Parts: sequence; structure tokens; C-alpha cells
Amino acid sequence: MDNSEFFVGLDIGTNSIKVVVAEASDDKLSVVGVGSERSEGVSRGVIVDIDKAAGAIKRAVKKAETQANITIKEVVVGISANMLQIEKCQGMIAVGTQSKEITENDVRQVMAAAMIQNLPSEREVVSLLPKQFSVDGFNNIRDPRGMIGVRLEMKGIIYTAPKTIVHNTKKAIQKAGLHIVHKVITPMALSQVALNEGESDFGAIIIDMGAGQTTASVVHDHNLKLSTVDFEGGDYVTHDISVVLNTTVENAAQLKLYYGTADSENADTDDTISVDVVGQSEPETISEEYLSEIIEARLQQIFTRLKGPLEDAGALTLPGGIVLTGGVAATSGIGELAKDVFGVKVRSYVPAQMGMRYPSYALGLGLVTYASNLNDIGIIADNVVNGAAINQNDSAPRPSVQPVPEDTQKSTQKPAEQPKKSSPKKKQKGSRMEGMKNFWSKFFD
Repeated sequence: MDNSEFFVGLDIGTNSIKVVVAEASDDKLSVVGVGSERSEGVSRGVIVDIDKAAGAIKRAVKKAETQANITIKEVVVGISANMLQIEKCQGMIAVGTQSKEITENDVRQVMAAAMIQNLPSEREVVSLLPKQFSVDGFNNIRDPRGMIGVRLEMKGIIYTAPKTIVHNTKKAIQKAGLHIVHKVITPMALSQVALNEGESDFGAIIIDMGAGQTTASVVHDHNLKLSTVDFEGGDYVTHDISVVLNTTVENAAQLKLYYGTADSENADTDDTISVDVVGQSEPETISEEYLSEIIEARLQQIFTRLKGPLEDAGALTLPGGIVLTGGVAATSGIGELAKDVFGVKVRSYVPAQMGMRYPSYALGLGLVTYASNLNDIGIIADNVVNGAAINQNDSAPRPSVQPVPEDTQKSTQKPAEQPKKSSPKKKQKGSRMEGMKNFWSKFFD
């Protein structure tokens, strides 16, 4: 297809692996294929069995290939924010003893110099974001290629993660017969689609609610500033329902899906639900309110634990409020519960594309959007992070897939304690602007 590129996002989740294929043409991104497969070998968003994970990735990719009618060879993969560290970096190289034109190879060398830090042996750089270049002392340059100078400097941000997480992800993808063109920290990808321009600029919090864990991330000035992970998610809610009602995990999942709500105050006390109980021949009946109290208790605990670090950073004063996404964000009443716990405005993000109108697809869409929005400097930075050789004539390739020729087409946790109802606490007095200043002084100076 003329003037078009394909991007493939790979979201390796605890419960499911999702593949999103999008075509970028004339500055427009269109989703042309989606594949989803139940996860294997993944726990809390981290691959723990490489062979099983590789098999699930293959099956998900195959479904996406069939729907999009392409052969997928390269993917943009999301890396969990578990134990994420964010650090400033700076590098400098001598372009020459006399002024000469700065080439792409020089840019790669200064990026590589900026990445050389005293990182612990167990950590690995996932992303490098160049913020500005300087040529012979002239600052705030976005792209120095083609300029004349003797000394080239770069300031930026690096995001590092445990080597085990990154290695297992790369190994599973390689075993699935695929090549990684971009590794993206998941909150960075989500911010591309879940936040609007104003929220990304002035600051907002994304809470990604997955099956195995819940991640709260602070975005300001279009950059990820803070990320904190709570190692509980939707699977814990299902487990609570199973234990409290003495029913199977499968039944609990169905109850959560079809009858669950996180707002017990508005749940119907008259509506009854039939529950198959282990060891009993006849089902028992419970009220919708009782089920909602079980769900609400666990989600309230998760939100309360996340509130601490967000308050400490002053992030709850940011004007963008909170955006909920991820599979658990589809739970009825969860927005009201989040408002009660955090005391800020809350909204949910759901992709608008046909066939993806569910919050669990947000990351897959964010990955392809992130890749399609990368400029030349961003692509070069990713190549350097991924270990591309520094050669004078190297160019920065874009991710690609190949269309299929027409003749080959194929038609132990405990349930959460039930909290007592209490009246909402009054907001503490204080200056909102002072809180925002404190937050910016911690992260943006």
C-alpha cells in the first residue's frame, strides 16, 4: 500500500495476550487486526515460563495475522512498570578537533555516552528519551543532525527495569519467531491514548487495573514522572468472591462479570443471584448488594494503598485528576469508588475503535500509537537502547510487516476484610497551588 506503514503492538498481560495491528497512512492510524489469547506462563504481568508464554504469543499473533491479512515479523512490546526507575542522564562527545557537520552516527554516539552510568548489574535500560541537545554550548536543540560543531551534548531521561523482566520478555518473543523494534514502558504507551493534550501537559494520573496488578503512573509535561505498583488486581477480586461464597473460581469470575459492581451503596438489595456452592446440591441465593460489598472491599484496599505514594508526591493536586483503564476498569461503579478514595475527579478510558471497545485493549492501542508517533530522534534512541551498531551510514528503520499474497490467504490470598461504611471525610484545607508547587519541586526541577 502506498505511503503506509504497519505497526504491531504486543500486550503480554496476566490473563490474556493481545496483539493489535494498525496501519498508518496519511497521518491517520487505523486498526486493521486484533488477536487475543489466554495467557500462559505469565504472573502479575511478568513472564515466568518462557516456553508457555512463547506459545501463547504465537497463537495471539496468528489470530491477528488472519484478521489483518499480513505476516507479522516485528512487534512493539510493552514492558511492565514493576520496579521501574526513572533517572536523568547526560552525555557529551567531541565531534572533531575542528567544526564538522554532525551526522546520525554522532547522535547515536552521544546517546550511547549518556546511557553509560553506574547501573546495577541486575538492571537494564528500557527506554531513552532525549530532551535536548547542545552544540558548542548552544542549547535547546531538538535535532542536531546537519549542524556544524566541535562538541555535542545531550540531556535526557532513562527508564530502567530489572534485567530478568526484560530478558524473559525478549526471549519469549524471540522463541515466538518475532523481532522487537521498540520496547515501551506500559504507562508511557497508555498516556498516548488515555490522556488528552491538556492532561498530558498539565499532569494527570493513569491507573491501569490489570488482572495481576494495579499500576498508578503520573504523567506531566508529556513525560512519565512516577510509577507505583500494587501487586493485586482483578484476580484477587475473583478469589475473594470464590472464598467468601464457597464457589469455584470459574463461577466467581462469571458472577463478577455479569452481576458485579464496586458501588455497594447503589446496589439493589432486592435482586437475588443464584450461586452454585461447592459440596451442595442446591444453589444458594445472595443479594446483589452482598456481592458488591465483596468486590468493593478489595478494590478499596488497592486504591487506599496507591493513595499513599501519590499523596506523598503531591500528584493528587494535578489538574488532570485520575484516568482509569485496564480490564478491571470496566467494573460498574468503580469510578464512584475511586472518587471516594482519592477525592479527585475520575474518568475511565475505553478505546473507540470497532472491536476494541473495552478498557483491556487500551495498552495494545497505546503501543501502536506510541510507535507511529516516534520522530527520527526517538527511533534512533530506541535503536541505541536495543543495541544497534553505530555506523556512519546506518539509518533508523521503522517497524514493518508484510502483506500476505492473495493466493495464500486463509478464509492463596485471604478475602479482603469488609470495611464499615463511613461518611466521606472533609477535604483538608490548604492551598491547591502550594500542593502543585511541592509536586513540581520534587519531580520537575
